[in-house]
Amino acid sequence: MHKIKFLVYLSLLFSTLYSAELDWANDYNAALKQAEKEKKMVYLFIGADKCIWCDRFKDMTLSKKHIIDRLKQEYVLLYMSRDRHKIPSKFTTQGVPRHYFLKSDGTVIYEDRGSREPDGFLSLIEEVSLKKGTK
Repeated sequence: MHKIKFLVYLSLLFSTLYSAELDWANDYNAALKQAEKEKKMVYLFIGADKCIWCDRFKDMTLSKKHIIDRLKQEYVLLYMSRDRHKIPSKFTTQGVPRHYFLKSDGTVIYEDRGSREPDGFLSLIEEVSLKKGTK
């Protein structure tokens, strides 16, 4: 029983640290306005409150400093849980984690799903960077 409590505590600790590193918006329209103002794109990460693959992606990839730095530099970060947030209907919420890369007007540049390791996620960001000028 103590192991379970300890694991829950560790999970909460890591999620708190993770949240402190990445300043996630949770409002779609506010994120678009912020992206327009800052001349950035939007990275929309759709997850679920109880999703082992989402947790794995956060712990394995979104906790890495070089990933955090790259995301903060180029994107307004938007996290929406399909369990808690009002997600616009144009986005798929089944099969999480889902990744959407958007222009500041909400146009989807690229979408993907799944838990990715750091190198794979960086490759995805590179691919998005190449596509961002296209419609």
